[in-house]
Amino acid sequence: MSSRHRLEKLLQNRQVWKAGQGNTRRRALPTGFPDLDATLGDGWPVGRLVELLVDCHGIGEFRLIMPALVRLIGGQDRLTGRPNPARGSRSSHQWVMLVAPPYVPYAPAFARQGLDMSRLLVVRCRRQADVLWASEQALQSQTCSAVLAWCDGAEDRALRRLQLAAEADGNCLLVLFRPLRFARQRSPATLRIRLLPGRPGLLDLQIFKMRGGRPRSLTLDVGLGGSEPGRMYD
Repeated sequence: MSSRHRLEKLLQNRQVWKAGQGNTRRRALPTGFPDLDATLGDGWPVGRLVELLVDCHGIGEFRLIMPALVRLIGGQDRLTGRPNPARGSRSSHQWVMLVAPPYVPYAPAFARQGLDMSRLLVVRCRRQADVLWASEQALQSQTCSAVLAWCDGAEDRALRRLQLAAEADGNCLLVLFRPLRFARQRSPATLRIRLLPGRPGLLDLQIFKMRGGRPRSLTLDVGLGGSEPGRMYD
């Protein structure tokens, strides 16, 4: 067999990657914060595990995610007052699921942000193992636009199962909130960010793992200066 024929046979192998073949760009969901979008490369990675590490709840971690959730299941745009295009979507991914939040979500604050409360699900878990199981089941159902879960501990194997489930779904924003002490633990997450309270009304982000990028820090105004600063839990 000539060298040319061997090369042609090799190129016919589907396991050989070819430049320009397929869409290698992963979907990203705008965060609602231009500086963060620029840092992450268009927004939150969809179909990948995102870890937000925080020790103190109510410092603005929910407000950081809220613009993305409103984009996914918003009733109307807060600025224009017009219906959010996501509401009229025929996509089967129609729910946002909160798994084991530390406190009861404060519904009036969610509604004021523009979130369609009829598409929000809250799951309570008695055991930590149930948190990851419920999250994985939600991803496998392929009915959720976003899954947010709060977990105090998880083995690397369980996290990898979540990552694989997110990849298989491909259209869900998966965010796992964990204590800061797990920052040193290995994780398959594509994006890992430490969240720390900043100056009054601000939130400090320390991005220490990001695909294709170096560690960096930035401070965001997540809207903590209202009449009920930081209140997203009952």
